[in-house]
Amino acid sequence: MTLQSFTSFNTSNRRLILWLLGGHLLWSCAVFGLLRGGQLVEVPAPWWSGGFIALQLFIAAQTLLPALMLQPEKRSRFFYLFWAVTLLLSIWLINQLSLVGGWQSVLAVVKSSHLLLVATLIGAALARYIQRLWEVIPVCIVMTLADLASWLGGPTADFSQEIQQYYLAPEGPPPLIDMVLVKLALPGPAALAPFFGISDWIMVVFFAIVARRFEINDNLIGKPALALARQGRICRYLPVSVAALFVAIVLAHVTGLFIPALPLMALIMFLWYATRLLLRPPQ
Repeated sequence: MTLQSFTSFNTSNRRLILWLLGGHLLWSCAVFGLLRGGQLVEVPAPWWSGGFIALQLFIAAQTLLPALMLQPEKRSRFFYLFWAVTLLLSIWLINQLSLVGGWQSVLAVVKSSHLLLVATLIGAALARYIQRLWEVIPVCIVMTLADLASWLGGPTADFSQEIQQYYLAPEGPPPLIDMVLVKLALPGPAALAPFFGISDWIMVVFFAIVARRFEINDNLIGKPALALARQGRICRYLPVSVAALFVAIVLAHVTGLFIPALPLMALIMFLWYATRLLLRPPQ
């Protein structure tokens, strides 16, 4: 088994992967622009933060369009193992970089963009294993129970306290869990702050691709995503899973509590799938 068997893709998928890379580069530029622009706001109103978060999530949603068109290729389990190790190693390596001055913000944005890219690829790979729509139900149940258990008394409870303490009073290196947290720009001097983890975005992508595969329109503002992707029309896609993630972030911000996004996302997506199927005209 040669290295080329792990790194070669068909022509269409190569083009889509380049589109993915370009999209995440543009997302980085947009976030950095918001970061710089937000620092001009001395005393931001509460709705400013919500608007900044919503805009960054909406731009990130547009980067999902190429992933929706990725074509399945027959691969061995070693292929997926190779890329899983490579992508996880890339997260660790990029976090070993350390810059000073204003370049710290640039590096932080690039790290978040890299996390979104890795999560998109992993979510797309996981979605291919769903052969029937009802198989989403056990996935939702398992991830909800696991996330709630971790939140109530597992590692998530400890990690959330560590992250909160670090960002309130930064001292020393960040906690290890900070590697897999996506940071977004906020208005004011607060700069970047963590809002969700890589696992949350993996499931955002997973649900979006499952909806596309089973011809369920998950776009809240128009045509199905696949039609938009084929036409190359951006800024017209808002998947339900991204909206669910935004709702979880807002609830956490309003209540001041760390609220796991996955259970809420699973519930909303399950209700969306069920509703769309019930309203679908008989064939």
